[in-house]
Amino acid sequence: MAALSPPLRVCRGILKELRAIQGSTYKQSPAYSYVMDQFRKNKVTGERYCRAQQEACHAAQTYLCLLASTRKHLALHNLYHGKGERSPEEVANLVGLRLPTQPGGKGWEK
Repeated sequence: MAALSPPLRVCRGILKELRAIQGSTYKQSPAYSYVMDQFRKNKVTGERYCRAQQEACHAAQTYLCLLASTRKHLALHNLYHGKGERSPEEVANLVGLRLPTQPGGKGWEK
């Protein structure tokens, strides 16, 4: 099992992802309230090992991974998403080729 990150780092990471999704008004969102309530409820206690706190930490790290992966996926999707049908000239230029031209103008080239 991988080592757990400090809860404060995970909380800040989740809030950073919420800020990236919702903008500067993320503090008024229900997601912000829920995340902060959960982190306050599962603070470290005086016990040596608290199973509920470890489970909450793991769930928070999983949620942070989900938010970051979704943001990165959307960025890659927007970058590489197809833009519909392309002409043969555009496709040839995309891979670094040129279409042949007919010398003397036979009428079928542009």
